[in-house]
Amino acid sequence: MSIQGRCRCQSCTIRGLTGPAIVITIGVLFLLHETQGGHFDFQNTWPVILLVIGLLQLASAFSSREGHVDSQPPAPVVPTPPAPPAPPVNPPQSYLASREQ
Repeated sequence: MSIQGRCRCQSCTIRGLTGPAIVITIGVLFLLHETQGGHFDFQNTWPVILLVIGLLQLASAFSSREGHVDSQPPAPVVPTPPAPPAPPVNPPQSYLASREQ
């Protein structure tokens, strides 16, 4: 676990409940299948799982992200290379004399 810890914003909390909500939904559907004589078969009830997933995604999207902690560390700052040295403004006279020859 990172030094920052887990994010406790509402959006991340709802996303964390998606897995347990799906497991509970499947358990309830199996229970209804057993108690209601096979009317709640998987081929009839699989859309309920999709509805639960969709509702949780909507709730997560519309909830507050105030206090959100990113799980990725910030990108390292790359220093910029130093600029090349500037040419002299007034070259020495010996330079000018060698250029004329």
